[in-house]
Parts: sequence; C-alpha cells; structure tokens
Amino acid sequence: MNDSTAASRVLVRTEGALGRLTLNRPEAINALDPGMIDLLTEALEAWRHDSDVQIVMIDGAGERGMCAGGDIRALYSQIVGGDTDVTAEFFRSEYALDALIAEYPKPVVTIADGITMGGGIGLSGHAAIRIVTERSKLAMPETRIGFTPDVGGTWLLSRMPGRLGEYYGLTGSTMDAADAVLLGFADHMVPSDRLDALREALAYRADPTGPSEIVLLFDETPEPSPVPASRAWIDDAFAADTVAGIVERLRARDEQDAVATADLLEGLAPTALAVTLDAVREARAMNGLRDALAGEYRRVMWFVMRHPDLVEGIRAQVVDKDRNPQWRPASIAELPPDAGADARAYTPERALF
Repeated sequence: MNDSTAASRVLVRTEGALGRLTLNRPEAINALDPGMIDLLTEALEAWRHDSDVQIVMIDGAGERGMCAGGDIRALYSQIVGGDTDVTAEFFRSEYALDALIAEYPKPVVTIADGITMGGGIGLSGHAAIRIVTERSKLAMPETRIGFTPDVGGTWLLSRMPGRLGEYYGLTGSTMDAADAVLLGFADHMVPSDRLDALREALAYRADPTGPSEIVLLFDETPEPSPVPASRAWIDDAFAADTVAGIVERLRARDEQDAVATADLLEGLAPTALAVTLDAVREARAMNGLRDALAGEYRRVMWFVMRHPDLVEGIRAQVVDKDRNPQWRPASIAELPPDAGADARAYTPERALF
C-alpha cells in the first residue's frame, strides 16, 4: 500500500478543540490494516503535547460500523506465505495502540456506531468515554474462526459480572447498546441522529464543562438489557472448569437458550474455546490492561506459529467460504484436560512491550 492510500484510510483533522480520527474504509466496515494502525498512533503521539487539542475522538466512516476488526484475509495470506514476522509486528503495533488509547493523557471519546468487533473493540473499548448508538453491534467473535479474543478483549470480558465474560468470550455473541453499557463495553448511548451535534459540542463548546458532562446532554437511557434474565443459567454453566463441563451443564438445564448455547459451542473450534476460557480466567486475576494484552499476545502467536485452526477457520469462513472447517481436534470431547496450557505458556520470539 502506498502512503497516499494509507492516509486516505484514516482521516486526521482538528475541529476547534477536538482532534478527530475517522477510520475511512467503509467498504470493508473500516477493517484495520498496518498503515491505519500507524497513522492512528502517529496522530495520537503528535497531539499528546498539542495544547490546541483538548479532546480526541475516534469514529468510523459510513453507517455500517465503526470497525469490523482486523483484515483477516491479509492475516491468512501472511501465515500461509510464511510472513509471520509481519504478522507479529502487526499485533505488536495494534496492541501498543490499544494501550496508548487507554493511557492517553487527554480524554479519548470513541463512537462505536454500528458493527464494532474484534480490533474495533480494541479501539473503542479502552477509551475514557465510550459511546454506542441504537445501531451498535459489539462482539468478540474470534472463536468462530478458530481464534481467541485479543486487543484487550479478555480484560473487558473478565470484568463482566458473574460468568458473562466466559459466555460472551466463548460464544462470540453480539451486544446491543443496552448490553454494552450494562456489561462495561460502553458508557453512554447517544442516538445516531444526534452524533453530529455531539461532535460539534465537543469541538466548539466555549465553557469549561468536561467532555463527560457534554456527552450527558446527548445521552439517552437504552431499553433494559435482557441479559440479567439469563444470568442464572449462564453463571451456573460457565463456572464449570472445562469447556466439556460447560456444555454438560448447559444440556442439563431446562432453558431453551441454554441448550441452544450448547449446540452453538459444539459447532465452534474446540481449541479456540479452551484457550479463550483459560485467557478470560487468567485476565480476571490480572492487575491491568497491559498484562492482559501480554497474555493475549502469547496466545495469538501460538495460534499463528503452532496451531492450524486459525488458518483453517479463516479459510472456511472468508477465503473458500465453504463453512466447513476441519478443526483439530474435531470435537470438544477430544480436548485434553488442560487444553489452554500450551497457548498460555508460549513464549514469542519478541516480547510485546
């Protein structure tokens, strides 16, 4: 990709006191590539000590979504082609950007309008002020391609109430605005038709009111989330020690949703489920986002370097689109007792931070 193409995929500009970063790849639901990661990082670093920029906003072009995640076709080509050094550098750069957003000295406001998944959660989920709309669809769906949640997703999942982190991490289920606010993936729901007015207020409001107070002027309480009604069977089943134990408990419940969840899990990549279960539980005992990112990086590079399911999952879902992945092992019953241990213990050639 040449520099002009990379630049066109992230719009960088200032409006009043607001530094705006807009992902501009709407035809791909603003999927991230290395050039976009670099531009976002460069802009944030340039604005760190710029007194004219008081607030930073990150959003996405188009109405389909803020960001559907990373470019998994490119990831597939790199791994199959043996360019794993490029893959490792992408993940290091992406995770460093996620940490930069979380630790940024100025308020970062993110608008997760529409589809915001995978890498999009890394950009949106760690900001100081996280906005969703009535169109928002948030998820960490990595297990559906034989992978595991990353970009700090395990940190967010592990902070959910009860065993909801295990549930959303393993199933890849989608959260709407009400779910996201309730479960700690967002802070405010602003109707999409009020976003332009919100941006203008953040950029040009003259009084010293902070950005959180400004956002509250546009915030609307979403309809109650249905998630609490499912807590009993989710907390019971997803407290089991293993993926097989979770499925067994789900099938023992009377609720139709519990049985449907068991069916769903049995169609996903067994190894990815085991690694994700281990990752969410490890993150729950960690002290901060950087620790969780380091744990994710070990697991991600294990899938890149040591396990075939990631390549197979992308092949089946995105490349050949036959929707018939051949997982190894093929079933949850064939998983070894501590199936997540190898990925947890993997040591990449280069450290993350």
